[in-house]
Amino acid sequence: MSRISGGIINRDAPISFSFNGQNYQAFEGDTLASALLANGVQLVGRSFKYHRPRGILSAGSEEPNALVQLGRGARLEPNARATVTELYEGLTANSQNHIGPLKRDLMAINDLFAPFLSAGFYYKTFMWPRAFWEKLYEPAIRRAAGLGRLSFKPDPDQYDKGFLHCDLLVIGGGAAGLAAALTAGRAGAKVILADEDFHFGGRLLSESYTLGDALALEWVETVLAELNSLPNVRLMPRTTIFGVYDHGIFGAVERVGDHLPTPHKGLRQTLWRITSKQSILAAGAVERHIPFANNDRPGVMLAGAMRAYANRWAVTPVQSARDPIAIFTNGDDGHRTALDLLAKGVELLGVIDTRADAPRFGDYEVFASAKVSDSKGRHGLAAIEITHKGQPKWHKVGALGVSGGWNPNVHLSSHHRGRPIWDDDLLAFVPPKDGPKGLIPAGAAAGRGCTGDALSTGMNAAITALGILGLPAHKISLPETLSEAHKQEAFWHVPATAVDKKRQRKRAWVDFQNDVTVKDIALAHQENMRPVEHLKRWTTLGMATDQGKTANITALAVMAELTGKTIPETGTTIFRPPYTGVSLSVLGGGDIGQNFRPKRLTPTHKWACTRGAVFVEAGQWMRAQYFPKPGETHWRQSVDREALAVRAGVGVCDVTTLGKIDLQGKDATEFLNRIYANMMGTLPLGKVRYGIMLREDGALYDDGTCARLGENHYVVTTTTANAGLVYRKMEFAHQCLWPELDVQIISATDAWAQLAIAGPRSRELLARINDGFDISNEAFPFMSCAELTICQGLSARLFRISFSGELAYEIAVPARYGNALIERLIEIGQDLGATPYGTETLGVLRIEKGHAAGNEITGQTSALMLGLGNMVSKKKDSIGAIMSRRGEMATESKRLVGLRPINPNDPVVAGSHLLKLGSVLSLEHDEGWITSACYSPHVGSAIGLGYLDRGDARIAEHIIAANPLEGQNIRLEVVSPHFIDPEGERLRD
Repeated sequence: MSRISGGIINRDAPISFSFNGQNYQAFEGDTLASALLANGVQLVGRSFKYHRPRGILSAGSEEPNALVQLGRGARLEPNARATVTELYEGLTANSQNHIGPLKRDLMAINDLFAPFLSAGFYYKTFMWPRAFWEKLYEPAIRRAAGLGRLSFKPDPDQYDKGFLHCDLLVIGGGAAGLAAALTAGRAGAKVILADEDFHFGGRLLSESYTLGDALALEWVETVLAELNSLPNVRLMPRTTIFGVYDHGIFGAVERVGDHLPTPHKGLRQTLWRITSKQSILAAGAVERHIPFANNDRPGVMLAGAMRAYANRWAVTPVQSARDPIAIFTNGDDGHRTALDLLAKGVELLGVIDTRADAPRFGDYEVFASAKVSDSKGRHGLAAIEITHKGQPKWHKVGALGVSGGWNPNVHLSSHHRGRPIWDDDLLAFVPPKDGPKGLIPAGAAAGRGCTGDALSTGMNAAITALGILGLPAHKISLPETLSEAHKQEAFWHVPATAVDKKRQRKRAWVDFQNDVTVKDIALAHQENMRPVEHLKRWTTLGMATDQGKTANITALAVMAELTGKTIPETGTTIFRPPYTGVSLSVLGGGDIGQNFRPKRLTPTHKWACTRGAVFVEAGQWMRAQYFPKPGETHWRQSVDREALAVRAGVGVCDVTTLGKIDLQGKDATEFLNRIYANMMGTLPLGKVRYGIMLREDGALYDDGTCARLGENHYVVTTTTANAGLVYRKMEFAHQCLWPELDVQIISATDAWAQLAIAGPRSRELLARINDGFDISNEAFPFMSCAELTICQGLSARLFRISFSGELAYEIAVPARYGNALIERLIEIGQDLGATPYGTETLGVLRIEKGHAAGNEITGQTSALMLGLGNMVSKKKDSIGAIMSRRGEMATESKRLVGLRPINPNDPVVAGSHLLKLGSVLSLEHDEGWITSACYSPHVGSAIGLGYLDRGDARIAEHIIAANPLEGQNIRLEVVSPHFIDPEGERLRD
């Protein structure tokens, strides 16, 4: 094993895990990456395009190489970064993106075809021959696309979502973040401190220096202890802030159970929506590499990551302790890694420094004005070529740490399209000045990476943020820090030697995951793909899981050299959420299976459950479909009984789900007159009118009733399915079309429970709960409405309307009384035959009466087709009215008709095509279709409604209903759509 002394792992808690079927041992506190390195594993995966061997490059979420599949079975998770995967007992990991064993990947043959797969290959090749795209190119691309594979099994874990609010959100738990949180916490502000790591401390955990008189880790633990004791501070480790949105809203994913073999209570991740008044970006920085020939071999990693593995996890990346380590750098930071490795007793070849005046900070060899120009080793680094004083020489090494400088993590600060600013001293981009409002950069994220600077900028950022909120905050005592050398020079990549043609053919890798090389960037320049957006797409640079965190600046520098421009003149691409990958499962917040979308329960749901109701999903509502009784073995027995009970006595149905929109204001009448196609301006007080609404193209999209309860007060009902649509269209008309009208609109669907009381004895039943309001036929005729009280003082609204064709009412009470009301009605109406009925019976009753519903109003229906053409008023203008009179709609010949089988035993199937008797059964002879069908216990057969060419003139004609899916051809008679009481005498009784 490659373990060394020190680290902050728990050596008293060993952990067993497996990688590619091989069992290994590690310790609590390890990541999968540190555990693999500790066991001498350098080869962990293959690159995307060329399938080149790849090893661990970094120690954080910027990792482009070490992507693995975790778990097995339904818990299989692809594309997990080994560098941030917290180790747990029994963890199972496998490499991905290879065919056959990892060391003998059959797809590595792609590397031999590299000259043919250069930048822009996809765009140049897959355009021709055109016929190849569908049959050859697209299937091949789809098979090769993606990294890893899904299990295609239902996810056994749970995902949640929640909302948090705070005065100050601190993003990042390193030196700057801890100082900011402590400052704000002591000031009494409500603080959230979030960090993607499972241990707060950031780079302090990866360094060996002290803060004051104590080790950095001791200071971190002291601060965390105080923050934990403050009730106004919430610490959120294992939490990634992945996006910055408007109004101080941040998206965050908390990995609640990813570090456990089985998530506690099944909860794996939580999606948080955090609303913060002010925020501090203390997300640190990402180290960049220096491309040179064959710099992608396993064993080549970032020097800062090498330092982190040594100090935090007590491991070195060499496969054998006898193999020395080398450092390649363009600045002082690489020397810090060399010093820490020497202190750990690691054999060091030396530091290769590109600077002529390279310093020496310890007892190690320094190759000044030198560079690494090549490497050897297929599955692990074996040797590097150092060009020193113009002379190349090979040296045996087991690993190489590369440090090309640090890039502040500006991503979140750019999520509002702010462009980062180039800093010539830092040789990197820093956060933009026009970033998200209220977001203050601090520490390394602001380009102030020295520990002392990080602490002070974190503290000052908190004081500034709280000052904006009017909360007084004071400076805190910060530990003393040693000054850290941080000089560097602008050295971006090792150019190929012009005199060595063989060396010119070698590739220097810029983007490890997407196999983008310096040559690819040069080719993009040659082919005029020079703007950064074109460069990115032409080469696929920075388009994978690491989003170019380790590659983008280097690529910009190479393009700048080629164009003769500066890096800021070359520009940078826009950063977008998410900062790191977010699973679709947590984005759904657990909305899977029965929770895929919200289920809305009617006010009478509890009572319906006690009556044994069978429920059906109607829109977002769970509605009682029918109420079976003992001895009823088939659903139609229940429905027939309910339908007969309504026609003979009285039935009660919950119709709360019908949309209810309350409109008030002095211009409410005019507003409704423009919304409805028929005249609403003449609706008397205390009356209800049936109305239809048209789309802008003239098609009918909803129907319902409009009740006038007061001079400037209306209640509109809509269909259940279109409640939201109608409300949305009304709001659009109010805000955009006629903002000058004085009208207020609210959705009252959830506020009122509404019950239909239908049947010849409905007035008798209603009288038993009425507090004295006159509901006689003379005082309260059909299509009346009123506000009244029932059940000794309960406020209610009463509407005399009927969609069953019987004497009927709809009564509305505040939603919380709905359950009690239906229970009361059924109880006191037993002697009247009071029967609860559901949506299935509701459908039978409305089809028997010929009332159109959602099946008839499909978005392709005109008022003329429903026989309601005269309802589109010509005396006023309204939405869609003029378009409804255009040629195609005005001459539409299809009409709504009733349909009855000649043989009463034959079925009537909705969706069947209607054809003339004796015609060829083909679409060319199609004359209409059946929209709704049911069995009618009153007619004694199946019946249906449908649209038929010239249907109103073909009553009593026999036609054919063709149902080719089930091989049925049924002979039907065309009848009036009103199967029951066509004159409407019952409902006016």
